[in-house]
Amino acid sequence: MDSSHQKLVKTTCPIRQLGDGEYNHFFGYYNKSPWSQDGRYVLADRVPMMDADLRPDLSAEVGYFDTRNDDEFHVIGETTTWNWQMGCQLQWLAGKPGRQAIYNVRNDKPNGRYPSFGAVIHNVDSGENRFLPDPIYSVAPNSDYAITVDFSRLFITHETIGYCEPNDKTGQVPLCPSDDGLCRVNLDSGETSVLVSYQDLSQFYHRDSMNDAIHWISHIEINPASTRILFLHRWTRRVEDETCFLHRLMTINPDGSDMRLLEDSDHPLPQLEDNFDPNAVGTYDYEKSEYQISHPMWRDNKHIVVWGPHNNAIHYQLYHDAPDGEVNVISGDLLTENGHMSYSPVNTRWLLTDTYPDSETNIRKLLIYDAQKKLAHEIGEFYTSDLKKVSRCDLHPRWSHDGKQVCIDSVHEGVRQMYILDVRSVVES
Repeated sequence: MDSSHQKLVKTTCPIRQLGDGEYNHFFGYYNKSPWSQDGRYVLADRVPMMDADLRPDLSAEVGYFDTRNDDEFHVIGETTTWNWQMGCQLQWLAGKPGRQAIYNVRNDKPNGRYPSFGAVIHNVDSGENRFLPDPIYSVAPNSDYAITVDFSRLFITHETIGYCEPNDKTGQVPLCPSDDGLCRVNLDSGETSVLVSYQDLSQFYHRDSMNDAIHWISHIEINPASTRILFLHRWTRRVEDETCFLHRLMTINPDGSDMRLLEDSDHPLPQLEDNFDPNAVGTYDYEKSEYQISHPMWRDNKHIVVWGPHNNAIHYQLYHDAPDGEVNVISGDLLTENGHMSYSPVNTRWLLTDTYPDSETNIRKLLIYDAQKKLAHEIGEFYTSDLKKVSRCDLHPRWSHDGKQVCIDSVHEGVRQMYILDVRSVVES
Protein backbone atom coordinates (compact mmCIF):
# COMPACT_ATOMS: atom_id res chain seq x y z
CA MET A 1 0.00 0.00 0.00
CA ASP A 2 1.31 3.46 -0.93
CA SER A 3 0.45 5.45 2.17
CA SER A 4 1.85 8.68 0.73
CA HIS A 5 -1.42 9.28 -1.16
CA GLN A 6 -3.71 8.74 1.84
CA LYS A 7 -5.29 11.76 3.51
CA LEU A 8 -8.04 12.88 5.86
CA VAL A 9 -10.52 15.62 4.95
CA LYS A 10 -13.44 17.14 6.85
CA THR A 11 -16.69 16.98 4.91
CA THR A 12 -19.88 18.63 6.13
CA CYS A 13 -23.04 16.52 5.98
CA PRO A 14 -26.55 17.71 6.95
CA ILE A 15 -27.71 16.16 10.23
CA ARG A 16 -31.04 16.06 12.03
CA GLN A 17 -32.41 14.54 15.20
CA LEU A 18 -35.14 11.92 14.82
CA GLY A 19 -38.29 12.83 16.70
CA ASP A 20 -38.61 15.22 19.62
CA GLY A 21 -36.71 15.34 22.88
CA GLU A 22 -39.48 14.30 25.26
CA TYR A 23 -38.09 10.75 25.42
CA ASN A 24 -34.67 9.21 24.93
CA HIS A 25 -34.28 7.06 21.80
CA PHE A 26 -31.62 4.61 20.68
CA PHE A 27 -31.24 1.69 18.32
CA GLY A 28 -28.07 -0.03 19.46
CA TYR A 29 -25.51 -1.88 17.43
CA TYR A 30 -23.85 -1.00 14.16
CA ASN A 31 -24.46 -4.37 12.48
CA LYS A 32 -27.95 -3.87 11.05
CA SER A 33 -29.95 -1.10 9.44
CA PRO A 34 -32.88 0.42 11.35
CA TRP A 35 -34.56 1.46 8.08
CA SER A 36 -37.41 -0.54 6.56
CA GLN A 37 -36.73 -1.77 3.03
CA ASP A 38 -38.71 1.13 1.51
CA GLY A 39 -36.77 3.66 3.62
CA ARG A 40 -39.85 5.06 5.37
CA TYR A 41 -39.72 3.58 8.88
CA VAL A 42 -36.77 3.70 11.30
CA LEU A 43 -36.78 1.27 14.24
CA ALA A 44 -35.95 2.53 17.74
CA ASP A 45 -36.16 1.81 21.45
CA ARG A 46 -37.71 4.53 23.62
CA VAL A 47 -37.11 5.15 27.34
CA PRO A 48 -37.80 8.09 29.68
CA MET A 49 -34.22 8.31 31.01
CA MET A 50 -30.79 8.79 29.43
CA ASP A 51 -28.99 6.55 31.91
CA ALA A 52 -29.91 3.79 34.35
CA ASP A 53 -28.54 0.56 35.74
CA LEU A 54 -30.00 -2.50 34.03
CA ARG A 55 -32.68 -4.37 35.99
CA PRO A 56 -35.01 -7.25 35.05
CA ASP A 57 -38.04 -4.95 35.49
CA LEU A 58 -36.68 -1.97 33.55
CA SER A 59 -38.95 -1.54 30.56
CA ALA A 60 -38.33 0.03 27.14
CA GLU A 61 -40.89 0.80 24.47
CA VAL A 62 -40.23 -0.69 21.04
CA GLY A 63 -41.35 1.06 17.87
CA TYR A 64 -40.48 3.03 14.77
CA PHE A 65 -40.32 6.58 13.43
CA ASP A 66 -42.37 7.42 10.33
CA THR A 67 -39.99 9.67 8.40
CA ARG A 68 -42.73 10.62 5.92
CA ASN A 69 -45.07 11.85 8.66
CA ASP A 70 -43.06 14.28 10.80
CA ASP A 71 -41.11 11.43 12.40
CA GLU A 72 -44.19 10.31 14.33
CA PHE A 73 -43.22 7.49 16.70
CA HIS A 74 -45.37 4.33 16.68
CA VAL A 75 -45.12 1.92 19.62
CA ILE A 76 -45.36 -1.76 18.63
CA GLY A 77 -44.58 -3.28 22.04
CA GLU A 78 -42.41 -3.16 25.10
CA THR A 79 -39.62 -5.27 26.53
CA THR A 80 -37.53 -5.77 29.67
CA THR A 81 -34.81 -7.68 27.77
CA TRP A 82 -32.53 -4.94 26.53
CA ASN A 83 -29.24 -3.20 27.16
CA TRP A 84 -27.79 0.16 26.21
CA GLN A 85 -25.36 -1.28 23.66
CA MET A 86 -27.59 -3.58 21.62
CA GLY A 87 -31.08 -2.66 22.68
CA CYS A 88 -33.44 -5.64 22.36
CA GLN A 89 -31.93 -6.89 19.05
CA LEU A 90 -34.74 -5.06 17.23
CA GLN A 91 -34.43 -5.64 13.47
CA TRP A 92 -36.45 -6.02 10.28
CA LEU A 93 -37.17 -9.38 8.69
CA ALA A 94 -36.23 -8.21 5.20
CA GLY A 95 -36.81 -11.64 3.65
CA LYS A 96 -40.43 -11.87 4.84
CA PRO A 97 -43.42 -10.32 3.03
CA GLY A 98 -44.62 -6.88 4.10
CA ARG A 99 -43.04 -5.12 7.04
CA GLN A 100 -42.15 -7.46 9.89
CA ALA A 101 -39.84 -6.69 12.81
CA ILE A 102 -38.41 -8.98 15.47
CA TYR A 103 -37.20 -8.16 18.99
CA ASN A 104 -36.45 -9.94 22.26
CA VAL A 105 -38.78 -10.07 25.26
CA ARG A 106 -38.93 -11.70 28.66
CA ASN A 107 -40.65 -15.09 28.52
CA ASP A 108 -43.43 -15.54 31.07
CA LYS A 109 -44.21 -19.06 29.77
CA PRO A 110 -40.77 -20.69 29.65
CA ASN A 111 -40.62 -23.45 27.07
CA GLY A 112 -37.43 -22.78 25.14
CA ARG A 113 -33.72 -23.48 25.44
CA TYR A 114 -33.22 -20.27 27.43
CA PRO A 115 -36.33 -20.16 29.66
CA SER A 116 -36.09 -16.52 30.72
CA PHE A 117 -36.12 -15.00 27.24
CA GLY A 118 -37.99 -15.25 23.96
CA ALA A 119 -38.71 -13.12 20.89
CA VAL A 120 -41.69 -11.47 19.21
CA ILE A 121 -42.25 -11.08 15.47
CA HIS A 122 -44.49 -8.04 14.88
CA ASN A 123 -46.26 -7.48 11.59
CA VAL A 124 -46.40 -3.69 11.17
CA ASP A 125 -49.05 -3.89 8.46
CA SER A 126 -51.50 -6.14 10.31
CA GLY A 127 -50.52 -5.41 13.92
CA GLU A 128 -50.28 -9.13 14.67
CA ASN A 129 -47.63 -10.65 16.95
CA ARG A 130 -46.08 -14.11 16.85
CA PHE A 131 -44.05 -15.42 19.79
CA LEU A 132 -40.83 -17.47 19.58
CA PRO A 133 -39.70 -19.49 22.63
CA ASP A 134 -36.05 -18.38 22.34
CA PRO A 135 -34.38 -14.97 21.88
CA ILE A 136 -32.43 -14.02 18.78
CA TYR A 137 -29.06 -12.35 18.22
CA SER A 138 -28.65 -11.98 14.43
CA VAL A 139 -31.17 -12.72 11.69
CA ALA A 140 -30.16 -14.16 8.32
CA PRO A 141 -30.79 -11.72 5.44
CA ASN A 142 -33.19 -14.24 3.88
CA SER A 143 -35.11 -14.31 7.22
CA ASP A 144 -35.25 -18.12 7.26
CA TYR A 145 -33.29 -18.44 10.48
CA ALA A 146 -31.60 -16.51 13.27
CA ILE A 147 -28.58 -17.25 15.42
CA THR A 148 -28.73 -16.99 19.19
CA VAL A 149 -26.73 -17.55 22.37
CA ASP A 150 -27.42 -17.55 26.11
CA PHE A 151 -27.91 -13.89 27.06
CA SER A 152 -27.63 -14.82 30.75
CA ARG A 153 -24.12 -16.09 30.05
CA LEU A 154 -23.36 -12.84 28.23
CA PHE A 155 -24.52 -10.84 31.25
CA ILE A 156 -21.90 -12.65 33.31
CA THR A 157 -19.06 -12.50 30.80
CA HIS A 158 -19.80 -9.26 28.93
CA GLU A 159 -22.48 -7.38 30.84
CA THR A 160 -22.82 -4.60 28.25
CA ILE A 161 -24.49 -6.97 25.75
CA GLY A 162 -26.28 -9.43 28.07
CA TYR A 163 -29.66 -9.51 29.82
CA CYS A 164 -30.03 -9.59 33.58
CA GLU A 165 -32.29 -12.03 35.39
CA PRO A 166 -34.33 -11.68 38.62
CA ASN A 167 -31.90 -13.92 40.48
CA ASP A 168 -28.16 -13.34 40.36
CA LYS A 169 -26.69 -16.20 38.31
CA THR A 170 -23.05 -15.06 38.49
CA GLY A 171 -20.85 -18.11 38.83
CA GLN A 172 -23.74 -20.52 38.24
CA VAL A 173 -23.28 -21.16 34.52
CA PRO A 174 -20.96 -24.01 33.48
CA LEU A 175 -17.59 -22.87 32.16
CA CYS A 176 -17.54 -24.87 28.93
CA PRO A 177 -20.73 -26.93 28.44
CA SER A 178 -21.21 -29.59 25.78
CA ASP A 179 -24.95 -28.91 25.36
CA ASP A 180 -24.89 -25.19 24.65
CA GLY A 181 -23.07 -22.83 22.32
CA LEU A 182 -23.85 -21.22 18.98
CA CYS A 183 -27.51 -21.98 18.26
CA ARG A 184 -29.75 -21.71 15.20
CA VAL A 185 -33.41 -20.68 15.47
CA ASN A 186 -35.86 -21.63 12.69
CA LEU A 187 -37.98 -18.48 12.38
CA ASP A 188 -40.99 -20.37 11.01
CA SER A 189 -41.14 -23.27 13.47
CA GLY A 190 -39.31 -21.69 16.42
CA GLU A 191 -37.17 -24.82 16.76
CA THR A 192 -33.66 -24.22 18.16
CA SER A 193 -30.60 -26.45 17.67
CA VAL A 194 -26.91 -26.22 18.65
CA LEU A 195 -24.53 -25.71 15.71
CA VAL A 196 -21.34 -25.97 17.76
CA SER A 197 -20.96 -26.32 21.54
CA TYR A 198 -18.55 -24.49 23.81
CA GLN A 199 -16.80 -27.77 24.49
CA ASP A 200 -16.39 -28.37 20.76
CA LEU A 201 -14.97 -24.88 20.35
CA SER A 202 -12.46 -25.39 23.14
CA GLN A 203 -11.23 -28.58 21.49
CA PHE A 204 -10.90 -26.96 18.06
CA TYR A 205 -7.24 -25.86 17.87
CA HIS A 206 -7.15 -26.00 21.67
CA ARG A 207 -5.05 -23.48 23.62
CA ASP A 208 -3.86 -24.05 27.18
CA SER A 209 -5.39 -20.72 28.22
CA MET A 210 -8.82 -22.28 27.61
CA ASN A 211 -8.40 -24.65 30.55
CA ASP A 212 -10.47 -23.62 33.58
CA ALA A 213 -11.80 -20.60 31.64
CA ILE A 214 -15.37 -19.53 31.00
CA HIS A 215 -16.26 -19.48 27.29
CA TRP A 216 -18.81 -17.43 25.37
CA ILE A 217 -19.75 -16.27 21.86
CA SER A 218 -20.51 -12.77 20.61
CA HIS A 219 -20.50 -10.54 17.50
CA ILE A 220 -22.43 -13.00 15.36
CA GLU A 221 -22.92 -11.90 11.76
CA ILE A 222 -24.44 -13.68 8.73
CA ASN A 223 -23.23 -12.99 5.21
CA PRO A 224 -25.56 -11.40 2.60
CA ALA A 225 -26.32 -14.76 0.96
CA SER A 226 -27.26 -16.28 4.37
CA THR A 227 -24.78 -19.11 3.66
CA ARG A 228 -22.00 -18.36 6.16
CA ILE A 229 -21.83 -17.21 9.79
CA LEU A 230 -18.99 -15.40 11.53
CA PHE A 231 -18.61 -15.09 15.30
CA LEU A 232 -16.10 -14.35 18.04
CA HIS A 233 -15.21 -17.15 20.43
CA ARG A 234 -14.00 -15.61 23.67
CA TRP A 235 -12.74 -17.01 26.96
CA THR A 236 -11.16 -15.81 30.19
CA ARG A 237 -10.10 -16.89 33.68
CA ARG A 238 -10.81 -13.43 35.12
CA VAL A 239 -14.29 -12.42 33.98
CA GLU A 240 -14.30 -9.13 35.89
CA ASP A 241 -11.42 -7.72 33.83
CA GLU A 242 -11.96 -7.36 30.08
CA THR A 243 -8.24 -6.93 29.38
CA CYS A 244 -7.95 -10.63 30.24
CA PHE A 245 -10.34 -11.65 27.48
CA LEU A 246 -8.93 -13.82 24.70
CA HIS A 247 -10.44 -13.93 21.25
CA ARG A 248 -10.80 -15.98 18.09
CA LEU A 249 -12.43 -15.01 14.81
CA MET A 250 -14.41 -18.00 13.49
CA THR A 251 -16.75 -18.86 10.62
CA ILE A 252 -19.14 -21.77 10.13
CA ASN A 253 -21.91 -22.95 7.80
CA PRO A 254 -25.56 -22.60 8.90
CA ASP A 255 -25.73 -26.39 9.38
CA GLY A 256 -22.68 -26.44 11.66
CA SER A 257 -20.24 -27.78 9.06
CA ASP A 258 -16.91 -26.44 7.77
CA MET A 259 -15.85 -24.43 10.84
CA ARG A 260 -12.76 -22.30 10.27
CA LEU A 261 -10.38 -20.41 12.52
CA LEU A 262 -9.35 -17.14 10.86
CA GLU A 263 -7.49 -15.41 13.71
CA ASP A 264 -6.40 -16.17 17.28
CA SER A 265 -5.26 -13.44 19.69
CA ASP A 266 -4.06 -15.76 22.48
CA HIS A 267 -1.36 -13.78 24.31
CA PRO A 268 0.36 -13.44 27.72
CA LEU A 269 -1.84 -12.10 30.49
CA PRO A 270 0.10 -10.30 33.24
CA GLN A 271 -3.31 -9.17 34.52
CA LEU A 272 -3.78 -12.64 36.01
CA GLU A 273 -1.12 -11.98 38.63
CA ASP A 274 -2.54 -11.79 42.16
CA ASN A 275 -1.38 -8.19 42.63
CA PHE A 276 -3.21 -6.83 39.56
CA ASP A 277 -6.07 -4.41 40.29
CA PRO A 278 -8.90 -4.79 37.72
CA ASN A 279 -10.43 -1.56 39.05
CA ALA A 280 -7.48 0.30 37.54
CA VAL A 281 -8.70 -0.52 34.04
CA GLY A 282 -10.21 2.51 32.26
CA THR A 283 -13.61 2.50 30.56
CA TYR A 284 -12.16 2.20 27.06
CA ASP A 285 -8.87 0.40 27.76
CA TYR A 286 -10.35 -2.85 26.51
CA GLU A 287 -11.48 -1.40 23.18
CA LYS A 288 -8.03 0.12 22.69
CA SER A 289 -6.12 -3.06 23.53
CA GLU A 290 -3.39 -4.07 21.08
CA TYR A 291 -4.70 -7.66 21.12
CA GLN A 292 -8.44 -7.30 20.83
CA ILE A 293 -10.39 -8.82 17.93
CA SER A 294 -13.57 -6.80 17.64
CA HIS A 295 -16.49 -5.63 15.50
CA PRO A 296 -16.25 -8.06 12.58
CA MET A 297 -18.60 -7.48 9.63
CA TRP A 298 -19.06 -9.08 6.24
CA ARG A 299 -18.00 -6.91 3.31
CA ASP A 300 -19.55 -9.41 0.92
CA ASN A 301 -20.16 -13.16 0.96
CA LYS A 302 -16.46 -14.04 1.17
CA HIS A 303 -14.65 -11.20 2.98
CA ILE A 304 -14.74 -9.93 6.57
CA VAL A 305 -13.55 -6.57 7.90
CA VAL A 306 -12.40 -6.57 11.52
CA TRP A 307 -10.31 -4.59 13.96
CA GLY A 308 -7.68 -7.00 15.19
CA PRO A 309 -4.08 -8.20 15.37
CA HIS A 310 -2.48 -10.08 12.49
CA ASN A 311 1.25 -10.70 12.08
CA ASN A 312 1.85 -8.85 15.38
CA ALA A 313 0.22 -5.61 14.22
CA ILE A 314 -3.30 -4.39 14.97
CA HIS A 315 -5.22 -2.65 12.18
CA TYR A 316 -8.46 -2.69 10.26
CA GLN A 317 -7.98 -6.01 8.47
CA LEU A 318 -9.80 -7.63 5.55
CA TYR A 319 -9.97 -11.45 5.81
CA HIS A 320 -10.79 -13.80 2.97
CA ASP A 321 -13.02 -16.50 4.49
CA ALA A 322 -11.25 -19.48 2.94
CA PRO A 323 -8.67 -22.06 4.02
CA ASP A 324 -5.37 -20.14 4.15
CA GLY A 325 -7.26 -17.03 2.98
CA GLU A 326 -5.39 -13.77 2.53
CA VAL A 327 -5.43 -11.00 5.14
CA ASN A 328 -4.87 -7.41 4.04
CA VAL A 329 -4.51 -4.19 6.04
CA ILE A 330 -7.09 -1.48 5.30
CA SER A 331 -5.60 2.03 5.42
CA GLY A 332 -2.94 1.51 8.05
CA ASP A 333 -2.19 5.25 8.19
CA LEU A 334 -5.72 6.70 8.33
CA LEU A 335 -7.89 4.20 10.21
CA THR A 336 -5.75 3.77 13.29
CA GLU A 337 -8.36 3.33 16.04
CA ASN A 338 -10.86 0.64 16.88
CA GLY A 339 -14.38 1.45 15.71
CA HIS A 340 -17.72 0.09 14.54
CA MET A 341 -17.35 -0.41 10.80
CA SER A 342 -19.53 -1.50 7.91
CA TYR A 343 -19.40 -1.26 4.14
CA SER A 344 -22.02 0.57 2.14
CA PRO A 345 -24.76 -1.89 1.09
CA VAL A 346 -24.64 -0.57 -2.48
CA ASN A 347 -20.91 0.08 -3.02
CA THR A 348 -18.02 -1.44 -1.07
CA ARG A 349 -15.88 1.52 -2.05
CA TRP A 350 -17.25 3.19 1.10
CA LEU A 351 -16.41 2.02 4.64
CA LEU A 352 -18.30 3.70 7.49
CA THR A 353 -16.78 3.75 10.98
CA ASP A 354 -16.39 5.74 14.19
CA THR A 355 -13.89 6.11 17.03
CA TYR A 356 -14.05 5.76 20.78
CA PRO A 357 -13.82 9.00 22.79
CA ASP A 358 -10.55 10.89 22.87
CA SER A 359 -9.08 10.54 26.36
CA GLU A 360 -8.76 14.32 26.80
CA THR A 361 -11.67 15.83 24.85
CA ASN A 362 -14.27 13.02 25.06
CA ILE A 363 -14.88 13.57 21.34
CA ARG A 364 -15.85 10.70 19.03
CA LYS A 365 -15.28 10.98 15.29
CA LEU A 366 -17.51 9.69 12.51
CA LEU A 367 -15.70 8.67 9.32
CA ILE A 368 -16.34 7.36 5.81
CA TYR A 369 -13.30 5.85 4.13
CA ASP A 370 -13.01 5.94 0.33
CA ALA A 371 -11.15 2.75 -0.59
CA GLN A 372 -10.76 3.89 -4.18
CA LYS A 373 -9.06 7.22 -3.46
CA LYS A 374 -7.46 6.15 -0.16
CA LEU A 375 -9.24 9.09 1.46
CA ALA A 376 -11.04 9.37 4.81
CA HIS A 377 -13.92 11.84 5.17
CA GLU A 378 -14.48 13.03 8.74
CA ILE A 379 -18.21 13.80 8.68
CA GLY A 380 -18.78 14.60 12.33
CA GLU A 381 -17.42 15.06 15.84
CA PHE A 382 -19.62 14.22 18.83
CA TYR A 383 -19.03 14.86 22.51
CA THR A 384 -19.91 12.07 24.93
CA SER A 385 -20.75 12.60 28.57
CA ASP A 386 -19.05 10.58 31.27
CA LEU A 387 -21.35 7.55 31.35
CA LYS A 388 -20.49 4.19 32.88
CA LYS A 389 -19.17 1.40 30.69
CA VAL A 390 -22.45 -0.53 30.68
CA SER A 391 -24.60 2.52 29.89
CA ARG A 392 -22.23 4.40 27.56
CA CYS A 393 -23.52 5.59 24.19
CA ASP A 394 -21.32 4.60 21.25
CA LEU A 395 -22.19 6.17 17.89
CA HIS A 396 -22.70 2.74 16.27
CA PRO A 397 -23.17 4.17 12.74
CA ARG A 398 -25.62 2.33 10.45
CA TRP A 399 -26.25 2.72 6.70
CA SER A 400 -29.61 3.22 5.02
CA HIS A 401 -30.35 0.60 2.36
CA ASP A 402 -29.66 3.03 -0.48
CA GLY A 403 -26.30 4.03 1.01
CA LYS A 404 -27.24 7.73 1.11
CA GLN A 405 -27.92 8.17 4.83
CA VAL A 406 -26.27 7.22 8.10
CA CYS A 407 -27.99 6.82 11.49
CA ILE A 408 -26.18 7.15 14.83
CA ASP A 409 -26.96 7.15 18.55
CA SER A 410 -25.46 10.05 20.49
CA VAL A 411 -25.61 11.99 23.78
CA HIS A 412 -23.81 15.12 22.59
CA GLU A 413 -26.87 17.30 23.34
CA GLY A 414 -27.32 15.97 26.88
CA VAL A 415 -29.96 13.37 25.96
CA ARG A 416 -29.73 9.99 24.24
CA GLN A 417 -31.10 10.42 20.74
CA MET A 418 -30.86 9.09 17.21
CA TYR A 419 -29.60 11.29 14.38
CA ILE A 420 -29.63 10.95 10.61
CA LEU A 421 -26.84 12.31 8.42
CA ASP A 422 -27.27 12.85 4.69
CA VAL A 423 -23.99 11.55 3.22
CA ARG A 424 -24.69 12.10 -0.46
CA SER A 425 -22.02 14.80 -0.58
CA VAL A 426 -19.52 12.01 0.12
CA VAL A 427 -20.82 8.95 -1.69
CA GLU A 428 -22.00 10.79 -4.80
CA SER A 429 -18.86 12.89 -5.16
